[in-house]
Amino acid sequence: MDAHILVVDDEKTIADLVGIYLQNEGFGVTIAYTGAEAAKAIFEQEFDLAVLDIMLPDIDGFELLRTIRSDRTYPVIMLTARDAQKDKIEGLALGADDYVVKPFRPLELVARVKAQLRRYTRYGSRVAEEDASELSVDGLTINRDARTVTVDDRPVRCTPLEFSILLYLVENRGRVVPVEDLFRAVWGEDFMSSSSNTVMVHIRHLREKLGDDAQNPRFIKNIWGVGYTIEK
Repeated sequence: MDAHILVVDDEKTIADLVGIYLQNEGFGVTIAYTGAEAAKAIFEQEFDLAVLDIMLPDIDGFELLRTIRSDRTYPVIMLTARDAQKDKIEGLALGADDYVVKPFRPLELVARVKAQLRRYTRYGSRVAEEDASELSVDGLTINRDARTVTVDDRPVRCTPLEFSILLYLVENRGRVVPVEDLFRAVWGEDFMSSSSNTVMVHIRHLREKLGDDAQNPRFIKNIWGVGYTIEK
């Protein structure tokens, strides 16, 4: 069986339709129609990805996202009819990996699910490309094989996107990585005008987890108008 996916939506027709499309691709699917059902599933089952609706009758999608991110790092796609920029920023800041607005085409959602799962597993399979499974810079250590991050031996729990961003910057340490290059490498999508804000939100969240001061950064430095760098 392929990856196990949690689908949460109080609109039964939509949830069931998404479930059918995912099952047709060979995925295992658990469907929840309320936040309470979803929360129970999150605590009791292991998932590889979650698709969360924001507007639920009891516990909203943001709260479920917080629950997942408290100790889990699998990708989360927010599925919602709300198209406000502030909602997208809030979801990204809480650790969402993608944001799909209703109405949507089921095949597009399936493609996004596959893309997130590829991204989640990609860096764990790269060990053979280089000799070292660990990269270290000034007390920051990334283990590609275990997909772990530590700062001065303190574990740092990162989302898949945060891990990918950090790994890409460390792999390219010593040079400035343009925002456009970072977005294309990590998200695997074409760069758009809104992409800079997406990157900025994730960098800010990542800095908070690393204990990195944006005004006097130890790790991730912002080169205004260009991009980001981690110095050697």
